[in-house]
Amino acid sequence: MLDLSPTRAAGLERLQAFAPEAGRAYATGRNADDSENGYPAVSVLSPWLRHRLVTEAEVLDAVLARHAPDAAAKFVSEVHWRTYFKGFMELRPSLWAGYGRDVRRQLDRVQAESGLRSEWEAACKGETGYEAFDHWARELVETGYVHNHARMWFASLWTHTLGLPWELGADFFIRHLLDGDAASNTLSWRWVVGLHTEGRTYLARNGNITRYTNGRFEPDDRLAGRAEPAGGMPNPPPGAPPQGDDWSDADGVLIHEDDLWADHVLPRMEGAPTAVLLSPEGRSPLRVAPKVLGWTRAAAEDAMRERGIAARWLDGPEEAAAWARTESLAKVVTPYAPAGPAADALRAAERSGLPLVRALRSYDARAWPKATAGFFKLKKAIPALTAHLPQRGAA
Repeated sequence: MLDLSPTRAAGLERLQAFAPEAGRAYATGRNADDSENGYPAVSVLSPWLRHRLVTEAEVLDAVLARHAPDAAAKFVSEVHWRTYFKGFMELRPSLWAGYGRDVRRQLDRVQAESGLRSEWEAACKGETGYEAFDHWARELVETGYVHNHARMWFASLWTHTLGLPWELGADFFIRHLLDGDAASNTLSWRWVVGLHTEGRTYLARNGNITRYTNGRFEPDDRLAGRAEPAGGMPNPPPGAPPQGDDWSDADGVLIHEDDLWADHVLPRMEGAPTAVLLSPEGRSPLRVAPKVLGWTRAAAEDAMRERGIAARWLDGPEEAAAWARTESLAKVVTPYAPAGPAADALRAAERSGLPLVRALRSYDARAWPKATAGFFKLKKAIPALTAHLPQRGAA
């Protein structure tokens, strides 16, 4: 049984169990969707990583302490894919805003077009008649998790076989995934439909699905045999990378779901008034799954409990500004939140009068500027980036 408990201890336990397998075992087995056995070949660390209840630096340190860089290269690369997507969108935040507008436009179509509405509802319920697709749809809703390779197949079937708008598929994912992340989710779906790498699409094939599900799903002749690129917002040119703010004289702390452990901030702010502002409902115009909302809240509670912090729990951006006024805070520091719901909520809090400054992690400051185009530039820099990990000689 897969344990996705929303605690740092559970994440660290998963990391400890997986780290010995992060070398050749991961490289050879990572594509296998073995959900019946709890995905033994992959880390399943994404829910904790997405909320930084366990950090990328901790994961990479643990793996590289056990494996030579060449042996763990595939896993280390996959961790940096997450970092790449974060950086790519942070250099182009209009992609998140544009995606939000397009989701609303497609949901308007769902309300106006009965045929689209019935097809969309069937896909979300796992009632399309495509066995593999329906299995993954139900698995997602029931568990909040789907294997990465299955996510690619699912997105291909949603768009290329069922012909549904990709934005609605991305919205279905982010409403239900415990690790639903604005950058990774949006850009992965854009990649499948030929928007991330212009004109290059991803097409799921029967043989690949059958092979990597160990024959659980038989070939289906109805799968699309070609994948046409979708229309949509092209990638804008990259902007300047974020620099972070001076927070040396901050007198309060605001924690959000993008960085719950905040180990670059909280140890230096011991005793300062601390509040938590969560905004997972901002993932979608529709109702976000209760499982996601509950996991996020429980993870934040665990982080504060582990830190021994009696935090103030805030209901929204306006209450964040009111809290700062009540505490007479002149400068509130928050971990830097990249483009997504948390960043949207923080900007709304600023508009309400919250005196906010952002603390950028050195990990992000080093990596995000390399996400100007394709992944190769960042991949080439991985040796230099990992040399700065805390346990490998630098902070």
